[in-house]
Amino acid sequence: MIIEETIKKASKTLKDSSIRTHELDAQIILSDIMKIKRENLILDNKINISQKNVNIFEAAIRRRAKKEPVAYITGKKEFWSENFIVNKATLIPRPETELLIYKLIDLFKNKRINILDIGTGSGCIILSILKELKLARGTGIDICHKAIRMAKKNSENLNLNKRVKFKVLDLNRCNLGKYDLIVSNPPYIPSIGIKNLSKDIKNYEPLIALHGGVDGLDLIKKVIYKSNYLLKKSGLLSLEIGYRQYQKVNYILKKHGYREISKEYDYKRNVRCILSTKVNFFKI
Repeated sequence: MIIEETIKKASKTLKDSSIRTHELDAQIILSDIMKIKRENLILDNKINISQKNVNIFEAAIRRRAKKEPVAYITGKKEFWSENFIVNKATLIPRPETELLIYKLIDLFKNKRINILDIGTGSGCIILSILKELKLARGTGIDICHKAIRMAKKNSENLNLNKRVKFKVLDLNRCNLGKYDLIVSNPPYIPSIGIKNLSKDIKNYEPLIALHGGVDGLDLIKKVIYKSNYLLKKSGLLSLEIGYRQYQKVNYILKKHGYREISKEYDYKRNVRCILSTKVNFFKI
């Protein structure tokens, strides 16, 4: 079977299963199986596919038709122009999280800093920062053993393993080190919001990395409180937060003595990231 027909057939299967991105998903999955770029797949769509690859592809399409995310099927997700290994122990990196990184790179350019990433997952945040800040070093912590294994693999793939350490560690037991920068994308979905998540998310992504308690702020509060003891005097705390959480999180930060220095909006004009410090050290 040639590529064009194979994609057309798979796209229809996914469309019938109410997959909005049916054609794109089929192309991404097949390009991964055939180990060629998606652009080349489209240009050379008259090439024959081996029966072995057809069988692998059809099995993958059946998984996608059940709403399993493409990233878990291919085992990777692009983030900050790099492919990060992911599995069901890690959240799939989202484009919105890149917003947290842009400002930090600008603030700490050419600085020798020590970074802590709380709830590191695949390691995509801290590794993307270290990729740009050549003088920085860091530590990523997570309570999930499988997530930490993924993060370590990603650091090796990006040749950053000499500048970062990943540890299986509960935040409550993290008492060592003083950091110039703490970053965190903690669970922030309220209990009532979990059931409203799409099937792609709630049936496959780790709920422990999504569920933030009744109001979605349980882990955010813990990160803010614990950062009091882990940040240097002039250190910066950078948090990703959820929809309509800005006012409450800003209040919690002020209550603990933090001063907001910047906030970043997502593509729907919601405040997605808050950058704050214990002193008015940064000028923005």
